[in-house]
Amino acid sequence: MKIVYFAALRTTIGREEEAMTPPPHVLTIGDLMTWLATLSDAHRRAFSRPSIQVAADCQYVDKDHRLHGVKEVAFFPPVTGG
Repeated sequence: MKIVYFAALRTTIGREEEAMTPPPHVLTIGDLMTWLATLSDAHRRAFSRPSIQVAADCQYVDKDHRLHGVKEVAFFPPVTGG
């Protein structure tokens, strides 16, 4: 699975993307975020932000979205218009 980070998340983690295979107990986006937060101190800081937005295969999704079949997950801070 490809994990992509945008804006402040990218800066905090120090990379724009990672390829990884989450463990079998990671079934949802929320599970993925919890697991990613355990990978490093930078990941923990990034995923401690209260309102991270998520897209799975280029579609906005909630944290309870199932990961089965998802090829790419993107994380980014809230987007504002203007």
